[in-house]
Amino acid sequence: MSIYDTLNPPQREAVAQTEGPVLILAGAGSGKTRVLTHRIAYMMDEKGVNPWNILAITFTNKAAQEMRERVDKLVGFGSESIWVSTFHSACVRILRRHIDNLGYDTNFTIYDTDDQKSLMKDVCRKMNIDTKIYKERSLLAQISHAKDELLTPDDMEMKAAGDYNMKKVASVYREYQAALRKNNALDFDDLIVKTVELFEKCGAVLEYYQERFKYIMVDEYQDTNTAQFKFVSLLAEKYKNLCVVGDDDQSIYRFRGSKPEIMLGFQKIYPQAKIVNLEVNYRCEPPIVEAAMRLIAHNEERFPKKIRAGKSGKQKVRFQYFEDCYKENAFLAEDIRQTVQNGVPLSEIAVLFRTNMQPRALME
Repeated sequence: MSIYDTLNPPQREAVAQTEGPVLILAGAGSGKTRVLTHRIAYMMDEKGVNPWNILAITFTNKAAQEMRERVDKLVGFGSESIWVSTFHSACVRILRRHIDNLGYDTNFTIYDTDDQKSLMKDVCRKMNIDTKIYKERSLLAQISHAKDELLTPDDMEMKAAGDYNMKKVASVYREYQAALRKNNALDFDDLIVKTVELFEKCGAVLEYYQERFKYIMVDEYQDTNTAQFKFVSLLAEKYKNLCVVGDDDQSIYRFRGSKPEIMLGFQKIYPQAKIVNLEVNYRCEPPIVEAAMRLIAHNEERFPKKIRAGKSGKQKVRFQYFEDCYKENAFLAEDIRQTVQNGVPLSEIAVLFRTNMQPRALME
């Protein structure tokens, strides 16, 4: 029995479409990690692709580790040559070899949050910035957002036009970058920004990695920001064997700089792109899936899709509306008490909240 026989028809289609741009719309519980790992195996087994030429990018270290383990198990010999990493980890590896092309030393320091705060304090002190008006955390957040958009201090200053506060932030940004440079240091956002800058300024380095990574896969593509998109676009520019996987319905990180419109505009950038829908949710029962789809259908800026449940069951969604948090908490406490009386252990009950402040009243 082939390992591909366990896949459903859309999953097999996504696995076998190895050439050219591919957009895989993978709804919740549709087996996207399974598709990505089997796709890597298929490229090596059936297409003879060198593992050295494959790059798989995820957003978190945990996701990268999970994919790494599954690829190693599925592929076996040669899998160690495949790059499976986060955006930032991939960029660190590239910069450690080539950042001297930008005038940095290759043993640069990567600043964490505490390092950034300390540096920003020094910058504000040097520039006589009133930190009661321009809070250090806010300045760092605005600089981070600018880097997500690949905006330099000069870009920010031009964009500010007559906005005095924005011009002040731009001047702080300029001084902050100068201090980083003096210390031969990069912050977390710089890892991607400087890799893009390296690719744009040093054609030989870009060409090396375009030849190295002829096949590129990006997970959770709906969470991509401008800098990440540019990084991937430059790498995929030569061979265009770019496979992106995601679900626009699960895009919730705009506040952290992600731009779901990047995924929604994939076909405009790659008109010849193949689109594959993974529409079976193997995780939830029909009433859950149907309720979720009815709700998300109110979002008009999304890919049309029809998700269906892959498992049977009649677990319904209960919806309750309360006038205030006291009535809500009283209901939840009573519901938990009855659930426990019906034999469900407390350890199997979870309550989810939007903010850290909300649980206090319920806990009491």
